[in-house]
Amino acid sequence: MDLTLKVWRQGSEKAKGSFQTIKATGIKPEMSFLEMLDVVNEQLNGNSKEPVAFDSDCREGICGTCSMVINGRPHGPDAGTTACQLHMRRFKDGDTITIEPWRAAAFPVLKDLVVDRQALDDIIAAGGYISQNCGSAPDANAIPVPKEKADKAFEAATCIGCGACVAACPNSAAMLFTAAKLTHLHELPQGQAEKQERTLKMVDAMDAAGFGNCTNLYECEAACPKNIDREVIAKMNRAYTKASLFKRK
Repeated sequence: MDLTLKVWRQGSEKAKGSFQTIKATGIKPEMSFLEMLDVVNEQLNGNSKEPVAFDSDCREGICGTCSMVINGRPHGPDAGTTACQLHMRRFKDGDTITIEPWRAAAFPVLKDLVVDRQALDDIIAAGGYISQNCGSAPDANAIPVPKEKADKAFEAATCIGCGACVAACPNSAAMLFTAAKLTHLHELPQGQAEKQERTLKMVDAMDAAGFGNCTNLYECEAACPKNIDREVIAKMNRAYTKASLFKRK
């Protein structure tokens, strides 16, 4: 396949960016989207041109680093799929593909398609952990956990922190990400002791990072590559209300 790519090029965080048209030739349908970009970069290098900067790591859909908007959709046209799992058979010979980075004030562009997602790490650092000293690791079945709660915790824990929810939201909200990280811990007995403090700290960190507010459009749920349910946002809102009332007493 031969494709026309319209790629966002930006030399640095402070540089002014713009779209650049790049021809991609000899692309095979079985290639992943990132493999296609590898081929394009090889062609650019061969012509003594600057390759396109983009993030990637595991390329197995679990690290969340392949952050890019493809034809206006985070991670591309396929639901429940990261950019590294998107294959070129999804496109046709002669197609024009627009590729740009996440668009959010909290995610400054570092170069081309690479953004700084430190803001998500700051939310986790604020309280996304259990600090209670529980001694050595207990047996797996020592603390009874109802299967329904274990399933909910596991579903929330599948969040890979890619930021697609932020990129898809018109308000650049990080509610789905933050709520998933809270739900992961709050559904389990081990997370109850610090539930209120954790909720306040992580939500406050989210607000301080400059993310927008949720207006219940649920674009985040549609863009999430792990199909995390929006119900976690409702759980977080309830937990935050309770924690705020408790703090005032």
